[in-house]
Order: sequence, then structure tokens, then C-alpha cells
Amino acid sequence: MTDPLLSELLDLALEAARRAGVLLRDSRPADLGVASTKSSPIDVVTEMDIAAEKLITGFLSEHRPDDGILGEEGAATTGTSGVRWIIDPLDGTVNYLYDLPTWGVSIAAERDGETVVGVVTAPMRRETFRAVLGGGAYGNDKPLRCRPAPPLDQALVSTGFNYVTTVRSHQADVAQRLIPRLRDIRRSGSAAVDLCDVAAGRLDGFYERGLSPWDFEAGALIAREAGALTGGRPGDPASGELTIAASPGVFAPLQSLLEEFGAWHD
Repeated sequence: MTDPLLSELLDLALEAARRAGVLLRDSRPADLGVASTKSSPIDVVTEMDIAAEKLITGFLSEHRPDDGILGEEGAATTGTSGVRWIIDPLDGTVNYLYDLPTWGVSIAAERDGETVVGVVTAPMRRETFRAVLGGGAYGNDKPLRCRPAPPLDQALVSTGFNYVTTVRSHQADVAQRLIPRLRDIRRSGSAAVDLCDVAAGRLDGFYERGLSPWDFEAGALIAREAGALTGGRPGDPASGELTIAASPGVFAPLQSLLEEFGAWHD
């Protein structure tokens, strides 16, 4: 890597994610409970989400005080440097609450509005994924490459469901229509980890409606740098309306079906 700023941002993201992962893994209370809710009573925040975000934002602010920050649990500063950090301190909170292993820490860095660094660590899987724009994607320091694209009816695709009842009901209808056209559908509970699994060749594709930037910015960069395509509705980038990531041969037919089935609306 020849850009010293990107090297610095990557090193900081890796260390911040590592520290937060250790905190979450080693300090999880046996009696962990819900600290608050967000979009619905089942969309929860734990005390550990809050503690992990505080750790990450404190670390990044100490080293780069002029950067902006956007965090899921409320951190929001504008910054003056042209760099903004996008942080999900605990992606897969419900999994974490139930002591299921699929959860992660997601940290992305934007420079002038473009995502240039992405790090996702999944401590219970002992995996850290990383990418720098134009520099490829890595999992535990091994290069990643998405799977060669199968026919769509042999594709394994992951998705997620919103915590608002009316939204998830429509998402279930979309999944029901999609399943017969695929090998199968998976639902892990962490969009960031799913995107990294596309990058690692463990999934042929992923889609979800209702994600926020902290859910997908880091993982989407990692997927792209591993050779996957990412986007939303035809001609649009990934967004809260719809996020898709898939092997190049799977992306277009999957996107077409999701458009036909109305996966982009409630």
C-alpha cells in the first residue's frame, strides 16, 4: 500500500475492532440484558453495544481528533479532515444477546465521501476481514475471492429481516417467492458477516432491505475487493432501500428478481 493515509486508517480500524472484539468476547455478562430498544421492542441494544462504541470512538478520537464519526449507538461528529468513520460496534446484537456466535464489529473509513477502508472482525469465529480500496480483500491475512458464479438455481443466498413487523412480513413474502429460484436461503443475523462471507466464497449472494451505512459500508467494500458486485435497485448503489452483494454472474439475475418481487419496498 503506497498511500500513507490509507495505511494509517487501516491500522487504526484493525486495532479499534480488535479492542472492541476482545471487550465484547471477554466481558459479556452472564446476565446480559436489554438496555434499550430502537425500531421495535425486538430491535434491541445491550449495555455492551454502548460500551463497545464508546471504546471505538474514544480510540479513534484520540488518534485522529479531526475526523468525523457516525456510529449506530448515537456517535455523530462532523469533523474537518475529510475522513469519516462509520461504526457498528456490535452487528448481530440479538445473536450476541442469545450467546450465538455470529456477530461482529464493523468499522469503515470514508475519505471525501468514498469508502476506502473496511474492517469486520468476528471474534467467536476467530476471523478478521479487511480491505483497502484498490488493494484487495483479506481474511486473517489470506487473500479473499468470491465464488465462481453458479446458475442462479444453484446459488446459496443470505438475507436478513427487519424488526418492524409490517416490514418483515413483506420480506418474508419476497423470500418465499425467491426460495424456489435458488439453491437455498440462509439468515445469519449479521449483515456485516454475511457480506464478508460473500467475499470469502461461503455465499453466492446476499440481499437485505433496511440496512444503515454502519451495517454495510465495511462489508460491502470487502466484498467488492474480493471480486463481488454490490448495489441496490438497478442503477443504484447499496442503500437502506436495498443492499445486494453477489458473485458477478449471480448479481444481475438476483437483482432482477428482487426488483420484480418488490424487495425494495415495505
